[in-house]
Amino acid sequence: METNQTKAIAAFKSGLNCAQSVVVAFAEDLNFDRNAASNTAVGFGGGMGRLQETCGAVTGAFMVLGMYNSAKHQDNLALKNATYPMIHLFDAKFKTIHQTTNCRALLQCDLSSEDGHAFAVENKLFEKVCEKCIADAVGILEELIV
Repeated sequence: METNQTKAIAAFKSGLNCAQSVVVAFAEDLNFDRNAASNTAVGFGGGMGRLQETCGAVTGAFMVLGMYNSAKHQDNLALKNATYPMIHLFDAKFKTIHQTTNCRALLQCDLSSEDGHAFAVENKLFEKVCEKCIADAVGILEELIV
């Protein structure tokens, strides 16, 4: 059986961004339409639209936590009250592994410049850094939503 980490990495390698990859890995388990989940997360790759702010794997994970809790809480206040503490816990666990959730700091290059993007490709940062962040995000999610 394919694991959520395997699904997420395969999605990333197929061309989805970090956020999309994390979200679609959990879509079926959480009874969400895969395409709708992917389309919702499309703007969050590259640290939110390649602004290199919060890592897409992290923002994708935050979306998964909302999806997870939405099945349990119909009231918006209850949904937020269940989700926010899980986001804080996820953030702490991710920072324990990576020290930051900032895409630019994680990749240590500027993806918005031609030279920076070339540096990322030449040094296989998408494979070495992004795939690790995706796998770690999925692993943390699995700890939190079991």
